[in-house]
Amino acid sequence: MRGIYRNVLDAIGDTPLVQLNRVVGRHDARILAKLEYMNPGGSVKDRMALHILEDAERSGALRPGAVIVENTSGNTGVGVAMAAAVKGYRCIFTMPDKMSQEKVRRLRAFGAEVVVTPTAVPAEHPDSYYETAKRIARETPGSFMLNQYHNKQNIEAHYRSTGPEIWEQTGGQFDIIVAGLGTGGTLSGTAKYLKGQNPAIRTVGVDPQGSIYYSQFHTGVPSAPHTYKVEGIGEDMVCGALELEWLDDVMQVTDRECFSMARRLAREEGLFAGGSSGGAVHVAANLARELGRNHTIVVILPDSGAIYLSKFYDDQWMKENGFFDPDPTERSVADLLRRKSHFVFTATPSEEIGPCILRMKQEGISQMPVVSEGGEPVGMVHEIDLLDAIFEGRASRSDKVDGLMTPLQGVLSLDASIEALRDILAADNVAVVVQHAKVHGIITKIDLIDYLSRAH
Repeated sequence: MRGIYRNVLDAIGDTPLVQLNRVVGRHDARILAKLEYMNPGGSVKDRMALHILEDAERSGALRPGAVIVENTSGNTGVGVAMAAAVKGYRCIFTMPDKMSQEKVRRLRAFGAEVVVTPTAVPAEHPDSYYETAKRIARETPGSFMLNQYHNKQNIEAHYRSTGPEIWEQTGGQFDIIVAGLGTGGTLSGTAKYLKGQNPAIRTVGVDPQGSIYYSQFHTGVPSAPHTYKVEGIGEDMVCGALELEWLDDVMQVTDRECFSMARRLAREEGLFAGGSSGGAVHVAANLARELGRNHTIVVILPDSGAIYLSKFYDDQWMKENGFFDPDPTERSVADLLRRKSHFVFTATPSEEIGPCILRMKQEGISQMPVVSEGGEPVGMVHEIDLLDAIFEGRASRSDKVDGLMTPLQGVLSLDASIEALRDILAADNVAVVVQHAKVHGIITKIDLIDYLSRAH
């Protein structure tokens, strides 16, 4: 049982790891979510804000009575404002106008002054929230600016707290860590610590389409930025708080993927998290399917869904922004597969029937695609055909699968509609999802029933 803290700042950190159960399939790797929204300020940024302020106090850069100035997407501002309230500082924050009103009002509730600036301007534009904060700091005597985007203490904060916590909580027994990239400090510092403990741990950053990090990592050249809706991740400039040498990969997500998964986390896992959390879990879930059983992925959930109630948690906002369609017949097969484990067990034409029967028995499946050595689907083998052939003495366990496979039927693509899937299932027991000559999944009638029931 925890004791009594001197003040709210002592409650920062020591956030729980929670296993995800319904957004991953039974054949997928285990995913452990680090609930950073359980920090007292509601986000992972509490750690960095306190660390930088106390480092500045020790160095003399932040003196009693000073004014703290910072550009923020909201969460850093709250971490700073919370600390400032305890320590007696005044705060001025700049924030782009795409951020939710909940974020603006929350900062003002702490007594901070908020200056809202346009989103759709380059970082170097004098009206950007970066440059506006710099100008206010220059014009305010005795001010201190955290400079979170380029301050190496941002990285140090997570090297000293987030990384060691995850290592201790897991006993070092995990394979991948996934986190969104905003300033880059969270994953840079955490990854730096974890790789120091075990260099084999894979570190994966998540970047929204429209941000420059994906291109910067993979090509060394930042792409031309464009606007996107998800908040808290992505950038239009290279940040000094992002040290790419600690990252093994950067993966992209869309706004739709971020918001859809965040809504699923709330409804299926009971985790009320933000859109950047949704993006990170979307990537983690894809990796979990690739890794399969007996592996573990840690994913950081940076902030709470409470500050997005007027955004993607609102059905009308989702509709108006083209992210939400309540008609399940207009959704695609790909959407259904994302909501279920679609690990596909296959056989080859030259394989013996015995191992094929054993695999079907162990996995509880009644049919398997038959694929060539190159993975191209060439047919199906069904349990009813195996039963009839063995019962009638036409086959034995040592015979080859190709003698019992049937032509591939009920085939459709990932972008096929749910209505097309329903038509196939009305005529066949299963549908086979094939894209680019590869089998991506098997869908049964009960899979469709489950999907439609969850959509309402």
